[in-house]
Amino acid sequence: MSRQPYDSERGILHPREQARHRSLSRLLPSPGIDRFVEWYWIVEWDLQEPYVAEVLPYPCVNVTFEEPGGAFVNGVCTRKFERELVGPGRAFGVKFWAGGFGAMTGLDVGSFRDEVLPLREVFDDADRLADLVFAEPDDVRRRAVFEAFLSDHLVAADAQYELVRAVIAAMSEDRDLTRVDQVTERFDLPIRKLQRLFRRYVGVGPKWVLRRYRLHDGADLLARGELTDLATLSTALGYFDQAHFSHEFKEQIGLTPAEYATRAAAESQITYR
Repeated sequence: MSRQPYDSERGILHPREQARHRSLSRLLPSPGIDRFVEWYWIVEWDLQEPYVAEVLPYPCVNVTFEEPGGAFVNGVCTRKFERELVGPGRAFGVKFWAGGFGAMTGLDVGSFRDEVLPLREVFDDADRLADLVFAEPDDVRRRAVFEAFLSDHLVAADAQYELVRAVIAAMSEDRDLTRVDQVTERFDLPIRKLQRLFRRYVGVGPKWVLRRYRLHDGADLLARGELTDLATLSTALGYFDQAHFSHEFKEQIGLTPAEYATRAAAESQITYR
């Protein structure tokens, strides 16, 4: 399954502004583990004043180890994710492929949609895992600890999960895919089967996933100033008209597309010392 560029800011709202308040780095998973994990992400901050970092929802589960805080499973989030950063802190996160956490654990991912659970509610030996992760002095060794743990929980190859991965990859990367019927035709899948697969592995429906990815594309293009004509952008993303795009954009992000583009343009003009 192909992945986003390693330094992708897709899904990160106000990326230039966020970069002033926290650092972000990533690590790739090892072979075998990469069936389930897309990448590891590490965020660090040290702020006197609170800052709220915002990320558009992805159809995936994250496991996070936070200092201070603890270890958590972040279910698929269907609304904008907001995290207040203040004081010193860091997070070591594991971003699973869409469907990957459900395939590996056999859990009904939809049952904890929009929830954050203590890791111990998912894995019986989670407290020991968290202790081992926090005890390591660097992120490469933290990755090794987590992957050793995952290796004890890996399941056999699952053809249905591999199909879900292929469908998700197409939805994420092909901006010409704007309707679910295009997806079912490309993969020769009845709509009911596609819905069942997404309910089982992803936790949200295919239409929601498709719309979120196109919204990611729109926010990313606006943040980078690559396409500012909203009528053209709305059509390219498969919306009925500009009004529908603007309504969904503001509902998810809290700003109209024009307001978001203006803020992004202003951020690009600021020189930070």
